[in-house]
Amino acid sequence: MIQESNSSGKVWFITGTSRGFGRVWTEAALKRGDKVAATARNMASIADLNEKYGENVLTLELDVTKPEQVKTAVTQAHDHFGRLDIVFNNAGYSLVGTIEEASADDVKAMYETNIFGALSVIQAALPLLRKQGSGHIIGTSSNLGHVVLPVIGYYCSSKWAFEAIHETLAAEVKAFGINVTIIEPGAYATEFGSQESLKFAPALDIYTDFKEQFFDSLKSMERGDPNATQEAIFKIVDAEHPPLRLFLGDQCLPWVRTAYAERLATWEEWATVSNSAQGKSV
Repeated sequence: MIQESNSSGKVWFITGTSRGFGRVWTEAALKRGDKVAATARNMASIADLNEKYGENVLTLELDVTKPEQVKTAVTQAHDHFGRLDIVFNNAGYSLVGTIEEASADDVKAMYETNIFGALSVIQAALPLLRKQGSGHIIGTSSNLGHVVLPVIGYYCSSKWAFEAIHETLAAEVKAFGINVTIIEPGAYATEFGSQESLKFAPALDIYTDFKEQFFDSLKSMERGDPNATQEAIFKIVDAEHPPLRLFLGDQCLPWVRTAYAERLATWEEWATVSNSAQGKSV
């Protein structure tokens, strides 16, 4: 049974609020009467929030790859509203390119945002949440945190790391009254696939046909309505005992269930070989 707590007057800190899920969830929280510290690299992209929501919103310039700027923004939001109930790591982008095509510098740059940026936010917020004795850290991952697709394998890898970090964090901060939830969306009709949310690695001709087939397959993929996710997010933040993980959309669970069934079957098939590698006890 899902139990909900009092939802009124929550204070959110959200990264990546200029577009996509970040924008949808920011406005949804504000429309229901919550307060939000909305952050983005480009202040012009979120300036309209001040006009729409007045004192309930605090807009802050934030590049999550700059740890000192992250610490300043988190502290400023906490000081402004007096507390932070929800710290929502949503900023991120995808690197498009095969494993051979993408350079180490391209991969590092993506990790600076997707992983180290999220870590900076978590580490800046934790002392404040511990002092409060409460708080909910939420991270936007993906169903690609469990399965992979070619051509965006490095993005998938960042989400696998993201998942491991947040699962570990959940165990470490539970005693402080802090909850952790990983949000795992499937395919949605957001701006995530736009040029602003993608970086393309230099292409090698050898992969041209493969990538064309891959992108053609994506065109037929069913995409969910981002606005339909709002109530699911509210159920998570209002739950007395929120889950560690939550899929968004009806395509995630079947895909992941199939993937794990295949993995288990392989492990079982090779169990004799695996067990033989144990050796004798010493």
